[in-house]
Amino acid sequence: MVDKVLSAEADTAPSLGAVSAVHANPHHARRWWILGVLGIAQIMVVLDATVVTIALPTAQRALGFSNADRQWVITAYALAFGSLLLLGGRLADLLGHKWTFIVGLIGFGAASAVGGAANGFGMLVFARAVQGGFGALLAPAGLALMTNTFTEAKERAKAFGIYGAIAGAGAGVGLLLGGVLTEYASWRWTLFINLAFAGVALVGALLLLHHQRSAHRPRLDIPGTLAVSGGLFSLVYGFSRADTDGWSDTLTVGFLVAAVVLLAAFVLIQRRSAHPLMPLHVLLDRNRGAAFISIFMVSIGMFAVFLFLTYYLQLTKGYSAVRTGVAYLPMIGVLVVVSAVVATQLGTRVSPRITVPIGLLIGAVGMFLLTRLNLHSTYGTDILIPTLILGVGLGITFASAPNNSTLGVDAEHAGVASALFNVMQQVGGSVGTALLNTLAATAATNYIHSHATTPGVQGLAAVHSYSTAYWWAGGIMAGAAVLCAILFRSGVPHVDLEARSVPAL
Repeated sequence: MVDKVLSAEADTAPSLGAVSAVHANPHHARRWWILGVLGIAQIMVVLDATVVTIALPTAQRALGFSNADRQWVITAYALAFGSLLLLGGRLADLLGHKWTFIVGLIGFGAASAVGGAANGFGMLVFARAVQGGFGALLAPAGLALMTNTFTEAKERAKAFGIYGAIAGAGAGVGLLLGGVLTEYASWRWTLFINLAFAGVALVGALLLLHHQRSAHRPRLDIPGTLAVSGGLFSLVYGFSRADTDGWSDTLTVGFLVAAVVLLAAFVLIQRRSAHPLMPLHVLLDRNRGAAFISIFMVSIGMFAVFLFLTYYLQLTKGYSAVRTGVAYLPMIGVLVVVSAVVATQLGTRVSPRITVPIGLLIGAVGMFLLTRLNLHSTYGTDILIPTLILGVGLGITFASAPNNSTLGVDAEHAGVASALFNVMQQVGGSVGTALLNTLAATAATNYIHSHATTPGVQGLAAVHSYSTAYWWAGGIMAGAAVLCAILFRSGVPHVDLEARSVPAL
């Protein structure tokens, strides 16, 4: 009998240790309120990439800048955000996630206020670049706080499902919000609205978050920081330039070559550095690597929907900005619900090797169905069903990918892993912009040349170009499904709570 009791106690020891580790977390009692704060900050960062897009034509007329300059309102944000993310993630690990998050909120809000009050093009672009820089502090710090706040498997799956849904739906919400604010208020409110998000999140962060300093205080890897920041800047700028100046442009080629050289140098530096900016084991874990690939690929697919479907609805079907945003609501609603359900019901029971590829394949089906759109397609039968299917696929993918991208990472590296998640989203969007726009433009040109005598050839060429982009986006998502099925490990991943580094207070 005594042996049985001792055996039972031994069997329960790990779970008791896990429970103890969970409740040693200073954020545990307030974890769901903290999730709300982090969610508000995340949706602000994600929607800011699209909320300004709808307002650009109005802002251009108000401030009098040219079509050639217009792209810089978007590109300035993307360049600063994408190139500084890994540095922001590392600073969050070194200085503490709470105060990095707070500084990011304050800076992002202040830059938004400057942009909203801009009296000229230069002031607006400067504000957008500063927004991107503070976003690079804010985004990885927020995801790192999620990683270290939710450590119990079921709660973590639920929390990351909600967080993933926000990351997936934020761009669509930005399109709707941008349309409403531009049409009924002013283009300036697409920037001023961030003050409300940042203010609420700031109050919540000050009241709810504890400062957790790193148990180790290594020096910042300056050579690695310069190499990766320069490499990511060159990569994002190269793809942005390819979108406007073509792939054969000398500067486009030069920046893309520089990106390859600098990022290769970064890997070599990390292998030899005593205090690497991004320890390679964070990236090379199979599950994390597969999660990063899925986010990168799905970001390309999402771009195809939000860009080309917006073009189709507004230019081909004559929708207003507000009506276009409303057209996305069913897809966003499905994405959020599916992500939450999958995360809570399947996240701790089914391997990501099953859920992520299935999500990507369903998303690819939705893309392929969108290729059937023509000049006379209707919303109810031809647009709604494919976008709902796409919402299901994106919801399943975003329920699993953010969780697995940081699962098992030590607390001292949570910021870097979180930054990598955001890098994949940002670079995926930049690659999607350049690649799919180029493919669509080529398809439209070829169509016009081969159908020169067809009535309404311009409109038909535009619809054909959108279809081409959907085919490629669907193929990319299907290819990502195959890669993820190969790379993800079998079984449900678990975190050994007692093995994780817990930051000192």
